[in-house]
Amino acid sequence: MSIPFSLEGKRGIVLGIANRHSIAYGCAEVLSELGAELCITYLNEKSKPFVAPLAEKLSTALFLPCDVSKAGELEAVFKEAEKQWGTIDFVVHSIAWSPLDELHGRLVDSSSQGFGMAMDISCHSFIRTARLSEALMKDNGGTLITMTYYGSEKVVDHYGMMGPVKAALESSVRYMASELGESGIRVHSVSPGPMPTRAGSGITDFDGLMDDAVTRSPLHRLGSPDDVGRLTAFLISDWASSQTGSQLFVDAGHHIMA
Repeated sequence: MSIPFSLEGKRGIVLGIANRHSIAYGCAEVLSELGAELCITYLNEKSKPFVAPLAEKLSTALFLPCDVSKAGELEAVFKEAEKQWGTIDFVVHSIAWSPLDELHGRLVDSSSQGFGMAMDISCHSFIRTARLSEALMKDNGGTLITMTYYGSEKVVDHYGMMGPVKAALESSVRYMASELGESGIRVHSVSPGPMPTRAGSGITDFDGLMDDAVTRSPLHRLGSPDDVGRLTAFLISDWASSQTGSQLFVDAGHHIMA
């Protein structure tokens, strides 16, 4: 593959890798291939054996635990990044969670506690990430990217409370792009279509969702984590220096179809 640009000299954090099929890993792999230096996180000791070989393969500079629902863990990642590098150039945030039974149920039946936890982990953790990033990007700017989904705009069966949560995340991207622009920090959301990831497998009839995407998308195929990684790399690169506040789809055009 010919390389249209390089990310040599750029350093950043990738949050949310669960295994080699993760969208976050597709991003990390492409960013590493283009020369970026990475800090990769894993959720907990149970997930560490699945992520450690990936971090080793990519020769990551930092490999750290990060459960955003636990006080201090996200902050510790940024403290180590500052100690290692001083500054960072990007963060890729690929974290989402909701109680499984409430994800499959009706929104109107969701509990206050379940909805609040889903919002905190899936949305507010990106806001916290932006606040922590600002201190390490204040001199040279940088790029913040989070992952969303079409279910924020249209009703998708069995997506439940995550639809409103992702809508809040997308709105947060726009507000933070406005607030952080003066510091040269660009903020984007990337919206992959259905992909065979662990997160996707938690949605009821996810195979049917993928089949529909292949059938109805203009390109009649699914996107891949590598496709997401290539778009993410472009947004991080200097080639996208005039873009911020965007929501960009990686779904073979599925989102345009009625």
